[in-house]
Amino acid sequence: MSTLTEQKCEACRAGAPEVSEAELAQLIKEIPDWNIETRDGVMQLEKVYSFRNFKQAMAFSNQVFELAEAEGHHPGVLTEWGKVTVTWWTHAINGLHKNDLICAAKTDQLSA
Repeated sequence: MSTLTEQKCEACRAGAPEVSEAELAQLIKEIPDWNIETRDGVMQLEKVYSFRNFKQAMAFSNQVFELAEAEGHHPGVLTEWGKVTVTWWTHAINGLHKNDLICAAKTDQLSA
């Protein structure tokens, strides 16, 4: 099995299967710093990245936007002074798809 960062998002549609509990338990090991949050019954992946100032936070946010466009999968991004909160989930299925884990892993690569 290839690592998450080596994979590409697949087209996702309404009715696509959510990631199974077993698959999530296995794949989350590749992104251990991400938290699983449930908002309004929707499971999401979330991580807060810290920066020294707003300019660095904005630069990182722009990298996340570029990643999102390249993958065709778009997160929630909250940019504040010294931090960026990134939240991945699949809107079409109101839950987590493997795409979310792939993008979370690739987001971590941006901050390395």
